[in-house]
Amino acid sequence: MNNPLRLVIDAVLVIAVAVLFYLHFANKPAATPAAARKVVVHTDSTGTATPELEAVADTDKIAFVVSEELLNNYQAMKDARKSFEGKVKGWSNQNDAIGRQFQSAIQKYQQQAASLTPEQRAATEQQLEMQRVKGGQLQQQLQQKAAEEEARMTKQVLDRVDKQVERYGKENGYRLILISAPSGTIAYGRKDLDITKEVTAYLNKEYSAKKK
Repeated sequence: MNNPLRLVIDAVLVIAVAVLFYLHFANKPAATPAAARKVVVHTDSTGTATPELEAVADTDKIAFVVSEELLNNYQAMKDARKSFEGKVKGWSNQNDAIGRQFQSAIQKYQQQAASLTPEQRAATEQQLEMQRVKGGQLQQQLQQKAAEEEARMTKQVLDRVDKQVERYGKENGYRLILISAPSGTIAYGRKDLDITKEVTAYLNKEYSAKKK
């Protein structure tokens, strides 16, 4: 039997994550690059020269990551999806139970209708209508709860990705790391600029260390 709640969740998982990933980064400033160093001599008021190391931004290194590939291979997202799907299964069972209860009440009424008085039929039909409305409200609440949980889960993972991509960019001297997504603006990028595998490995290493 088709499960409306399950269909909603499946659509959300397939489409929303990649779109949210792109939107999450689209308006953020580029990761601050790691600084190269050069020696600069500063002279104070007494004429004493003091050599110091001064940061020089690396303006050459630019790369991109493919959002769908990164998220599909990021262990934190895999774990989050697994946890979410477990919750969805519980909500789907509740959704199915509501439908079964209403169908059972309808069948019972149909079996007894011939023996009921007009007043009893009217009262029973009113009760059935109230049960239908209440069941629909409960099902809507379950769908809303699922959508809110999916959004919370996705934001939590994307916040982690955000911080780690920024750190990766700084540590490796990138001026800019772009996001290639279905809704993105990168029409073409040289393959050697694709650092998705490197960034994914970096993210998974950090996530694995956090879990220990």
